[in-house]
Amino acid sequence: MAANSNPAPHEARSRADQAVPRPAGEALLERIGNTPLLPLDALTRDFSTIQFLGKAEWYNPGGSIKDRAAASIVTEARRTGKLAPGKILLDSTSGNTGIAYAMLGAALGFPVTLCVPENVSPERKRILQAYGANIIYTDPGEGSDGAIKIARQLAASHSDLYFYADQYSNEANWRAHYQTTANEIWEQTKGRITHFVSMLGTTGTFVGTTRRLKELNPHVRCISLQPDSAFHGIEGAKHLPSANVPRIYDPSLADENLQISTEAAHGMARRLAREHGLLVGVSSAAAVVGSLQVAEGLKKNQPATIVTILCDSGDKYLSERFWDEG
Repeated sequence: MAANSNPAPHEARSRADQAVPRPAGEALLERIGNTPLLPLDALTRDFSTIQFLGKAEWYNPGGSIKDRAAASIVTEARRTGKLAPGKILLDSTSGNTGIAYAMLGAALGFPVTLCVPENVSPERKRILQAYGANIIYTDPGEGSDGAIKIARQLAASHSDLYFYADQYSNEANWRAHYQTTANEIWEQTKGRITHFVSMLGTTGTFVGTTRRLKELNPHVRCISLQPDSAFHGIEGAKHLPSANVPRIYDPSLADENLQISTEAAHGMARRLAREHGLLVGVSSAAAVVGSLQVAEGLKKNQPATIVTILCDSGDKYLSERFWDEG
């Protein structure tokens, strides 16, 4: 008697499950996070006891760390009904969060309107347009604060039309990093992290990651970085003394605050590309500058594992003139 070739019921169900494609939006959300930690020890050859690591956030599908916050904000808004069918997601952005919103809107089927300073890089503008976002350009002289002002005006006058995501005040922003970024760093370093270094923009990355790392080990030192002046070229970063401070920011979290010059960030971006084959964005380069300052401030032969955030790659900044300098 021939053997029965029909699969067992559980096997048939398993095969059927595998055959059904998941919705594109769901698959996209699952790809956000779990980015690699890259060793940057070549930059710290003079510090033999220091391990230096950068979290490569351009591995996210939208190309930056802002995928995490945007996904958290969108998921929570859909869960609570704030981003209901027919609503338009509205927010201000200097580029990366807007790219993440636009990508998610295209995948999940909701429209996106973004208030963006006119002087963001041409590459970011083209990416936003490629995803089909509606872009409202704002006064470049007012920077991100000017974009915030326009977004708030639109949200107030058309509350029935828009879901105002408000990344600078939305608790889902920092929670994304509390739930994912910090835990990934902890697992990837096997709990050996001693210093966490991060630029401040919306402040969500620093606030959420620091809160969780401090729970895991209160002795981890967390250092925030910001531009050294109100007029700077570190796109996406905020000089808090001269800007509207994000509502989610908690100044009590930082063990130390360092300031980074635009020139140092540009110089590091060129150095990383030309000497180490690592093409990163300006804020990522600024984070590396700050991390090296932290390393230089440690006692001789003090063991340390320093982790910083490489927010995005350099491909959105290639039109900037600083690449031709030096």
